[in-house]
Amino acid sequence: MAIGATKLCRSLFHFHYSLHQISSIHSITSSQTLEESIKAAVESKTYQKIPDLLISLEGTCLNPNPFSFLSTFPQNLRTQVVDEILQSFIPLRPRSRPQIAYACLLSFTLQSPNPLPLALAILQRTLRSGCIPVPQTHLLLSSAWLSRRRQSHSVSNILSEMQSIGYYPDCGTCNYLISSLCAIDQLVEAVIVLKSMGQVGCIPDLEGYGSVIGAMCAMRRTTNATELMKEMVAKIGLTPRQGTVLNLVAALRAKKEIWKAVEMIEFLEGEDFNAGFASYESVLEGCLACHEFVLAGKVVMGMTARGFIPYIGVRQKVVEGLANLGEWKLALAVRQRFADLRS
Repeated sequence: MAIGATKLCRSLFHFHYSLHQISSIHSITSSQTLEESIKAAVESKTYQKIPDLLISLEGTCLNPNPFSFLSTFPQNLRTQVVDEILQSFIPLRPRSRPQIAYACLLSFTLQSPNPLPLALAILQRTLRSGCIPVPQTHLLLSSAWLSRRRQSHSVSNILSEMQSIGYYPDCGTCNYLISSLCAIDQLVEAVIVLKSMGQVGCIPDLEGYGSVIGAMCAMRRTTNATELMKEMVAKIGLTPRQGTVLNLVAALRAKKEIWKAVEMIEFLEGEDFNAGFASYESVLEGCLACHEFVLAGKVVMGMTARGFIPYIGVRQKVVEGLANLGEWKLALAVRQRFADLRS
């Protein structure tokens, strides 16, 4: 019985090993056939066949990249071919049909010598088609970008190079670049890109500011985040998203900078921005956690003036805290405000 079991195990092992070899050979053959098919489509300029060729092998490991043959093309010819491919994809429906093709083209280009500005053009077409680049794109794009920046090229010059191949920078492309830089903690560079967008005709928007402020909050760089929030509102005239305000308030609370959190809410209110119940409640809870009951009382007065009523447990803690400090006048004013609101 033991000998039989041993033979059975060996047989199963060889069987699985053979299956693995067959699968690997099939994968290699499929990849080679795919690259040859795409190369034939490029040579015949029947670019619209490419998305369907890639979809037919979806789920298969596309390694090597099916556009690797483009590496044998001179730089100018490669740029021309990729541009023709991108333009041919525009009328395709659904717009997401070339998603795999975009991903492969972008990955190949970003790992090629001199990837910019062509990679930015591919990224732009990807985003405009409603497709989301694969996560690895953040690292590849950031690396390519920083490599060019180390060569003493300005942000505006690099972005303007897109015009040399028939494309123009837009907010979507810049915002994705900013989020990529934030993803690898290159916040200083992200801010430089954000503030240079206007030089190439792109007005910074909520997406770009939100990415940088969110990344700064995650790293507890509250001073920088606060300054950027004020710039966004007072200088650019943008209305921040509630989520961005909440992130900043949470970061200030985490650093026990509750006075700055209150000042931020007051600043936003002064700019005619409704901070919202959640932001007020978070700041109020932060005041209580730091035993800043007088400050909490003032927050309550501003909060209720907006028609927001704190949760009952929070209301009780504010009144009790003020009473324990002997701040009877403010405690009574707060209590009366709750009564006026029939709470």
